[in-house]
Amino acid sequence: MSDYLIIGGLAAIMAATLVLPFSVKRVEEDLEAFLFVMGMAAVSISGLWSLRLVHEALKDPLPITAAVAAVGFLFREVRGHLRGWMETLTRKLGLPATIFTVVAVLGLGSSVFTAIVSAIILAEVVTILKLSRRFEIRLTVYACYAIGLGAALTPLGEPLSTIVVAKLKGPPHDATFFYLLYQIGAWVVPGVLLCAALAARGAEAAEAGAAGLTEDARDSGADILKRAGKVYLFVMALVFLGAGLSPLAERFMLKMPTWALYWANSVSAILDNATLAAAEITPAMTDRQITFILMGLLISGGMLIPGNIPNIISSAKLGIKSREWASAALLPGALLMLGYFVLMTLLVK
Repeated sequence: MSDYLIIGGLAAIMAATLVLPFSVKRVEEDLEAFLFVMGMAAVSISGLWSLRLVHEALKDPLPITAAVAAVGFLFREVRGHLRGWMETLTRKLGLPATIFTVVAVLGLGSSVFTAIVSAIILAEVVTILKLSRRFEIRLTVYACYAIGLGAALTPLGEPLSTIVVAKLKGPPHDATFFYLLYQIGAWVVPGVLLCAALAARGAEAAEAGAAGLTEDARDSGADILKRAGKVYLFVMALVFLGAGLSPLAERFMLKMPTWALYWANSVSAILDNATLAAAEITPAMTDRQITFILMGLLISGGMLIPGNIPNIISSAKLGIKSREWASAALLPGALLMLGYFVLMTLLVK
C-alpha cells in the first residue's frame, strides 16, 4: 500500500474516532467495541501487526482492570461506614475542611484506587452531604477536575495514564510505573489541591437539608465486574489504536508547535482524553511536548461531561445535566487552561 493511501486511511480512522462517539449515540454507548474495531483497522492499514503488539494489548490492561475490580469490591464492603466517617470528620474539622480533605484524597488517591472508584465514592459522599443542589453540582465538578488530574500520576489511575506509559516504555523515555509522577507531578498536585480548595469554598453558606443530589443506585457485584471488563477492552483498544495511528502522529504531531498541541487538546472537553492521548503521543516527542499535551488533555477533560471518566460516572449517578455541568465547569476550566499555559511556557524547558 502506498504511503499516501496509508496516511489517508489513518486520517479517516482518526476522524471517525474523534467524531462518531460524539455524534452517534450507538457508538457512544458501545465505545469500547467501536474503538477496538478502529484500533484493529488502524494496525492493519499501517501494517504493524506483530506478536509483540498482541501480547502488549493483552497484558497492558491487566493492572488497571484488576485495580478497578478489587477496589470496587472493597469499597462495596466498607461503604456502609462512609456516613459515620463523614460525620466524624465534619465534627472534628468543620464542613469546609472536610470537603477539602475528601476531594484532595479522592484526587490524589485516584492514582492508586482508580478514577472510576474515586468517582463512585464521590457520588456517595455528595449524596450524604444533603446541601443545596447548586453547591453540590459545583462541588462535583471541582472534585472531578481533581480526580481527572490526580489519576494521571500512575498507570493504575485511568486509561489515559495506562496508555501513555505503555506507549513510552521503550527508548528514549523508558517510562516506568512512576514516569508520569516525575513528568507532571509538580503540575498535577498543586492543581488537585487548588480544585479541592475551590470545591470547599462556600460550603458553610450552602443550605443544609436542601434537596441536593442523590446517587441513582448502588453497584452490584455484576456491575463491578462488567465495569472492569469494559476497562480491559477499552485499554486494549487504545493499545491497538495508538500503535496503528503512530505513523500519522509521527508525521504531523511532531511538527506542531508546543503551544498549538496544548490548545488543540481543548477538544478533550467533548472527546475522551485517553483516546486523544493514544492517537497523539509518540516516543519521538520531547518531554516538553508530552507535558503540554498531557496537561492540555487533563484540564480540558473536566470542562464537559464526555471529557473524562469521572465526569461521566458522577453525572450519571447524580443526575447532573449537561447544561448544569457546563455552567459550573467551563469558566474554571478556561481559567485553569490559561493559567497553566502561561506558567508552563515560562517554566517547562
